[in-house]
Amino acid sequence: MKIIGLTGGIGSGKTTIAKMFEELGVSVYYADDEARKLMNLNKKIHKELVQVFGKEAFKDGELNRAFIANIIFNDKNKLNKINAIVHPEVERHFKKWVSYKSSKYVIQENALIFESGAQDRFDKIITITAPIDVRINRVKNRDGVSKEKVLERMHNQLDDSYKIKNSFFSINNIDLEASRREVNRINESLIKS
Repeated sequence: MKIIGLTGGIGSGKTTIAKMFEELGVSVYYADDEARKLMNLNKKIHKELVQVFGKEAFKDGELNRAFIANIIFNDKNKLNKINAIVHPEVERHFKKWVSYKSSKYVIQENALIFESGAQDRFDKIITITAPIDVRINRVKNRDGVSKEKVLERMHNQLDDSYKIKNSFFSINNIDLEASRREVNRINESLIKS
């Protein structure tokens, strides 16, 4: 079974594209969602996050996402620490998830494939892109944050040109119907290969 990575910068529309693959019957693992669940449920992660960020890391037994996001988007060292705590656990969880699948390929949707150095774990990578202004507007509307906050988050991600150069496929996600045609084409290629 092939392991396909699906990545892209914040606001590029990774989840939208992943859902299109799901509509074709492809199993998709959403790494960010699973990481959030693990941060709330995994006692080892919980303990390590409290050691790094203090007791404020959790509020009413739940991960204090706003508190942590405010720190990690402004402190590269803390970002690296949270990644070192969470990514290995997500990878273990993903491998277990894959062991229950029997399809030609599965997709891991993950914003930080290249940033975390995980690109070699995938047979092929699909990068989703969109113009910066489109991405900024999508995130502002989705998260209710300022343009400055979106740009701070983008600053922690690699440039699209690097990702495209190191990916097997890319989708410029502006027009949904054009994106859907690309998803269908990529799906056919992955099934045949």
